[in-house]
Amino acid sequence: MTSRMKTTKPATINTTKTGRYCQSRDTKARKSERKSEFIRPQPTSACLKVKAFSRKIATAILILLAGVADQSLAQTLELPPRDANAPDGYAFIKSIGALDLKPRDQAVAAAFLEGNAPDFLRHFCPVAVTNGAVGGTNNATFFVTPDYLAVGSDENYFLAPVSPATAQRIADQLHCLLPTRKMVDAIYAAADVKLAPSPIPPSAAMTSVAVFAQHNETIRAQRLALTRTQPLGALVAGHKKDVVISARLAGAANRVAIYGWHQTNGLPIQPLYLGHVSSWVDYSQCARLVSQTMLVNGREKSVADVLADPRLCGLISDEGTITNARYPTNSDTR
Repeated sequence: MTSRMKTTKPATINTTKTGRYCQSRDTKARKSERKSEFIRPQPTSACLKVKAFSRKIATAILILLAGVADQSLAQTLELPPRDANAPDGYAFIKSIGALDLKPRDQAVAAAFLEGNAPDFLRHFCPVAVTNGAVGGTNNATFFVTPDYLAVGSDENYFLAPVSPATAQRIADQLHCLLPTRKMVDAIYAAADVKLAPSPIPPSAAMTSVAVFAQHNETIRAQRLALTRTQPLGALVAGHKKDVVISARLAGAANRVAIYGWHQTNGLPIQPLYLGHVSSWVDYSQCARLVSQTMLVNGREKSVADVLADPRLCGLISDEGTITNARYPTNSDTR
């Protein structure tokens, strides 16, 4: 018996009208399914409000954390409490009026370090800075006293010009240093109170305590006129030149570097200047204290380390690295 194999016809594509209709209907179904994948239910107004509120909470938390980081470094100057019987600014000026530089500096340093300093001056103010870097941006905060070194009370204080050696000695004992030119610019930009400079015509008397006192009165009148809206303790700038540290001091022994006295247009009257010997002290220059510790990208670093770091120094120096961020302290001012 001969076996016969049953053959099966190959499947054919239905090209009839009915087939085309079914194909079209399937295609529409698939398109509908794909479309449904991208359709999301629209959030209600209540949902939108919750999301907006959540974003606000997250932002507030970040701000709070940043503030906590700043506060962790926003120390006060380590000074004793001010004695109620300590001389105020006027009395102190009278006590040093006839003194030469050496005993005058000694008197200022002793009074300040013993606690005869205004309460408002004891708290640091944060100054934020940024600079571009390979791979991103560096963000930093350094901390400064709200005004220059002063003797006396909140009600009556004397902004006391001193030599760089004495300013450095005071800074050393209080775990501080002096600012750079770039830091002075940043301080002025961040200042809540920007006082217009009040120059006194140059004369031989500009290094005398009498002229120091005259200029002090002018500045205090400017500052007190603004205390209703900007109480003492707000960061103030523009009223004095700064004694600064500079890379140029490495090649200029026995010199003082001064800079600043910003005008209301933001430009300094005094460019960086090292023309005076270190014993030069006139009415226009003062020392502002800077905390030795700062924040860089959220981490604590010493200002000296930042100044010595080629990758980070641009945050607070426009002269490149500064490896010796201090003045020598002379034994005759101890």
